[in-house]
Amino acid sequence: MIPARARSPISRMNPDHLVVEDICVAYRAGAASLPVARGLSLKLERGSIGCLLGPSGCGKTTVLRALAGFEPLRDGRIVLGGRHIASATWALPPEARRVGVVFQEHALFPHLDVADNIGFGLRRAPTRQRRERVAALAALVGLSASLRRFPHELSGGQQQRVAIARALAPAPDLLLLDEPFSSLDQELRERLALEVRDLLLADGTTALLVTHDQHEAFAMADRIGVMDGGTLAQWDTPQGLYHAPATHFVADFIGRGAVLPGQCNGIAVCLELGELPLPPGAATSRRALDVLLRAEHIVLDEASPYRAEVVRRAFRGADTLLTLRLASGRQVFAHAPGDRRLAPGDAIGVRLAARHAVTLERAGP
Repeated sequence: MIPARARSPISRMNPDHLVVEDICVAYRAGAASLPVARGLSLKLERGSIGCLLGPSGCGKTTVLRALAGFEPLRDGRIVLGGRHIASATWALPPEARRVGVVFQEHALFPHLDVADNIGFGLRRAPTRQRRERVAALAALVGLSASLRRFPHELSGGQQQRVAIARALAPAPDLLLLDEPFSSLDQELRERLALEVRDLLLADGTTALLVTHDQHEAFAMADRIGVMDGGTLAQWDTPQGLYHAPATHFVADFIGRGAVLPGQCNGIAVCLELGELPLPPGAATSRRALDVLLRAEHIVLDEASPYRAEVVRRAFRGADTLLTLRLASGRQVFAHAPGDRRLAPGDAIGVRLAARHAVTLERAGP
C-alpha cells in the first residue's frame, strides 16, 4: 500500500457524504492497462441511497470495489464523510475506510448462528454493547426470533437480511451492496428491495447499490447512475432518468419506450403522430431531433386520424401493453384496458397524450 500523505481539507459544511471525482479504474492486461471505469464522478448525500445501474460488463462492480479499497485508482479521488480515502497516489486500506460490503452470495459463516454472524464485526466491543447492537439490528431486519438459528435454517431473503445486519453492525460510513438480490426470485427481490430501503433509512445509513435490474434500482435508490461502457451516462433521480433521459442509451435502458424522429419549428416538435410542444424554457437551434415516447404518451382514440396496427399484445391483468406499428413502419407502445379485445393485425386510432416532447439528439443521419 502506498504510504499515507497529508489529506486534502474538505469543508464540514458540505452536505455530500460521498464524493467521487473523475476516477479511473483499470486492470492490467499484460504490459497494457485496460480502463474499466473512467471519468466517473458522483455525489451522494448523507443518509441517502444511490445506485449504479447498467448491463453486465459496464464497470459498475469495479467502481464498487474501488470504493471499498479492493481496486486502486489510476486517476481521480474519493472522499467519504470529509475524509480523503483514495487517489491515484494514496489509498486508505479497506479495513480503515469504515465501508461495509454486502455481496450477492451473502457469505454468511455456516458454523455461526444469526446472532454471532451479525456480531462478527463487533468482537472487540464490550460484551454488553455487542449484545445490544446485535439485538437492535435483529429487530430492525425482523429476525429477533431467529437469533439462535443457523444460516442453513433460513430462507434466502432471511439470509440476505442477516448479511445486511452484519454489514451495518460496525456503523459504517458507507454501505456497498453488490447485486444483493440476484440469487432470489423476482417477486422476493422487489419486496426485499423495499424492505432493505426502509431499514437503511431507519438506520440512517448512506448506501450505494450495484444492480442490472432497474426495478430494484427504482425501488431502493434516491439517485441512480446509469453506466455505459465504463462511463456514467447520467446521474439523476429515478424520475429524472425516466422522464428526461440524457442519451439514447439511457432512454433505451430505462423503462419501455420508442424513439421517433421529429422536426422542430422552434416551439414544437412535429412527429408522424402530430405535434408536441417543447419543454418549458427549452430552446433549440436543431431542426432534426429524436423524441422519446413512453407507452403512457400514446392513447387509443378511434376519432384520431392517425392509425396504427397491433403487432402484439401482452395481457397484464388491469391493462394490456400493446406494440403498435405506425404507417412509417416504426413501432411504439401503448396501454389498453385489460378487457379491451384486440388482436394482432387490428387497426386502431391513436393520438399523442404527452404534455411536452422529451427530446434527444438525432441518432444517425
